[in-house]
Order: sequence, then C-alpha cells, then structure tokens
Amino acid sequence: MITFILVLGDILIFYLSLFLTLILRYKIFVFEKFSGHFLPFTLILILWILVFYIAGIYEKRRLRNSIEFLKTLFIAIILNTFLSIAFFYLVPFSDITPRRNLFIFVIIFSCLEILWRQYFNKLLIYKLPKNRILLLSGNGNSALEIYDFLLSHKQLGYEIVHFWKIENIPEKFNNLNSWKEFIKENNIDLVVIPLSFKKESNFSKIFYELLFSGILVYDLPYFYETIFKKIPLSEIDESWFLEKIIEPEKFYDKLKSALEFVFALFLIFFLLPLEIFIALLIKITSEGPVIYKQVRIGKNNKPFTLYKFRTMHKDAEKDGPKWKIAGDYDPRFTFIGRILAKTHLDELPQLINILKREISFVGPRPERPEFVSILEEKIPYYNIRHLIKPGITGWAQINYKYGASIEDTYEKLQYDIYYLKNRSIILDLAIILKTLKSFFVSNK
Repeated sequence: MITFILVLGDILIFYLSLFLTLILRYKIFVFEKFSGHFLPFTLILILWILVFYIAGIYEKRRLRNSIEFLKTLFIAIILNTFLSIAFFYLVPFSDITPRRNLFIFVIIFSCLEILWRQYFNKLLIYKLPKNRILLLSGNGNSALEIYDFLLSHKQLGYEIVHFWKIENIPEKFNNLNSWKEFIKENNIDLVVIPLSFKKESNFSKIFYELLFSGILVYDLPYFYETIFKKIPLSEIDESWFLEKIIEPEKFYDKLKSALEFVFALFLIFFLLPLEIFIALLIKITSEGPVIYKQVRIGKNNKPFTLYKFRTMHKDAEKDGPKWKIAGDYDPRFTFIGRILAKTHLDELPQLINILKREISFVGPRPERPEFVSILEEKIPYYNIRHLIKPGITGWAQINYKYGASIEDTYEKLQYDIYYLKNRSIILDLAIILKTLKSFFVSNK
C-alpha cells in the first residue's frame, strides 16, 4: 500500500510539474501544448518510475529523511534527465521544444519531489499507526537484531512494546488469561515467538487460543524473514527445511532454463563486437589466456568449468586458491582486469555456461570446490544452496557487500536460502533490475 501511494504521488508530481512547466514557458495554459507534450512525457514517466524502483527509493527501509536517501533520489533524477535527453534525440517530436521545456520541468519536478518525499517520510515515521509488538527471544541473536533494526527504521510500521528473553518471561504468564490480560492492557497487535515455542505443548496451546482474540502470532524465523528478506540460520533446524523447501525443483525452474538459453544465445551474438574488443585488450595488455577457466560447484554438488575473461595476472594463484580481496586493491588484478571486474564485464563468457545449462542468470553464486569443503564444515546447511543452479547475479549479491570470510559467507547464505524458498519470476526480475542498484547506493 505504501509503495502504491508513493508511485501514485510521483505520478501526480510528474504531471503537475509538466503543467507548471507549460504555464511558465508559454505564460498561459494552452490545451494543445499539453496534449502535444502528454504522450512523450508519459513514455518518459514509465522510464522514470523504473529508474526510481531500481534505485531503491520505493523500499520502506530507505524511506528516511537522511542524506543517503536525498543523495539516492538526486542521482536517480540526474540519470532520468540524461535518459530523457537521449529519448528526445532518438524519438524527435516536431511539435514540442524539448530542451528548454525539459530543463524547466526537471527543476520544478526536483523541488516538488523532494518536498513530497520529505513530507511523506516524516508522516510515515511519526504519524501513521504502527503494529505494536511483543517480541520473545530464544537463544540466538535474531530477536535482538530485529529489536535494534526496528528502533532505527520506524517507517516500517512496527513498534516493539516489550522485548523478553524466554528465561525472563514473568512467572505469572502460565495460563491463557494472564496473556490475554497483558496483551489487552498494552494494546499489542502482534506476538513474535521463537520456533521452539511451537514445539512446547503448553505455549503452543496458549498462542493458538490467542488467534481467536484477533492477535497475530508469528514465529521468529518468519518475522525475521519478513523484515530482513533473509532466513536466520540460528533460528531454524532441519525440520524447517522439510516444511518450507517442499519443492526443490519447481516448474518455474524448467521454464526459466529454456528462456535463459534463448536469451543467452541472443546476447552472445548481440554483444560479439564488445566481447572481441575486450579479448583484444586483455591479450595486448597482459600475458596469459584471454578466457580464465575455473572449477566451481553447481547444482547437486556437481563440478563444472566456469568461464570468465581473465582479470588477474597469469601467476595470481601460483601458491594455491585464495579468497578475492574485498575492494579495489587486490594486487593480483591487471589494470584492464580491475575495470572489467568493477563493471562485471569479465562475466560475459558465463553466457556459455548458461547455454550449457550449468548456471542461470539468477541464483546463488557458485563457489570453488576448495572453499566449499571448508564452508560445509564451518557453516550449517551450507550445502542446501546446491539444490538449484547457481547464477551470475543473485539475491545475496544485491543485498550484501562482497565478502571474503566465513562470517560474510554465513550472512550471504541466509539470503541464498531466502531465494531458494521464494524464487519466482517476479523475484528474478526484481534481482535483475536491482543488480543495477550498485550505481546508486552501496550495500551495507
């Protein structure tokens, strides 16, 4: 609902800005001028909304009156301006004068959009009603993560009224009436319980009866997933996978594979001039093969050979496999390789892997067997990510910074499991679009 209101507000601001532009430009409102501008600007509007979505300014967690949000909004408007200029040059409209009109329009839209977003964000944080929560914590830190996050992201619409650990639950709460009375006195709308509570007959009966009082009861992994869009490994066990990962291979997986084959074949031929140019640059500027081959682990733990344009010196791993160093300072990169890695152009040869049905456009990032054996020992359920084909981009990549440690891999696995559980055409399209988000904001 909030996203719908934001999109609707942006559309109204867009057309209001166009109306004001024409008033300023021609001194009076002329319907013929408005009708002449309506079609091209409506086409631009679709593009603007798409860019706003990719930039992440419709995401609830970003809706705060902060420098980061304003910076993201400003960059998105600038990009939209350049795209609009390109649009008017590619698709000329003889009855309008786009250059001056577009300049005036962008100024008016920027002012109105910033005012509108500042007001809405403030309203969202302080004025709109919130779901009042009783949060109960188990042995892990997931409940504390939720507590800290919701304190600083009030725009999500939740207010934690009480936060108790299991051992600190008052003794008087040993029957249904005591829970009902407490919940009524504190106007609680939602109770979040550890997964272990569902397995204790006494508590499960009490919380079951609360449902008939209009109180929502969520288990902690589900609420954590709702808030963070990842699965808390510390709060689940094997039974969770048996219940949630009911269908390891969906019909969508087969359809997706067929569509990806066709699209990958098209991209290989469409981008052939670029691929040849990159190959020549690599060959001219450094010694070694153009294509770098590396064994990775794919679906069902089957190894396969991954193809990439070489980005490192030919002797980069003479001492054995190493984690890639985060950031831009890995000394193993060549000059051209660093550019290719930063722009992800080094991954173009992976289109061949898609044709061979070894990877997808979207999925968990494939890891090297030398690291998989270590990670399976250190991280619980790590092997579950091999139920589906790996991908060039994925939910973990767009939501978490590059990681080169056990702790980072643990964090990314939580996103991979979320994708495994919720994968669909809508989620895949969102991932592909949000892969471009790195141009606007960095993952934190």
